Amino acid sequence: VQLVASGGGLVQAGGSLRLSCAASGFISDDYVIGWFRQAPGKEREFVAALNRAGSTTSYADSVKGRFTISRDNAKNTVYLQMNSLKPEDTAVYYCAARSAGWISFIPINYDYWGQGTQVTVSS
Repeated sequence: VQLVASGGGLVQAGGSLRLSCAASGFISDDYVIGWFRQAPGKEREFVAALNRAGSTTSYADSVKGRFTISRDNAKNTVYLQMNSLKPEDTAVYYCAARSAGWISFIPINYDYWGQGTQVTVSS
């Protein structure tokens, strides 16, 4: 079981990035997929999640209306489209998979983690 996160980079405030989370060794739509982020000196925090059916999404208040989580079943990949980026969005972003059927906001409830991808937003 492996998750590979990619797509991070350096962008100016107001810009956009799309993160990808490619799953291998399992079918991503058998799992809840979540995105989390961790800034230096801060705890890992929930960003967004998608349920197994792809019918329910959940977002942190800080990213609602700016970020969108989606899944491409054919590619076994989950995306996080990030628009209107702000300097406070700067962090390492991680994707994670949870075998239980419902979305959780708590990192410890996720079973598998990707390696993280750095997002830096300059002002």
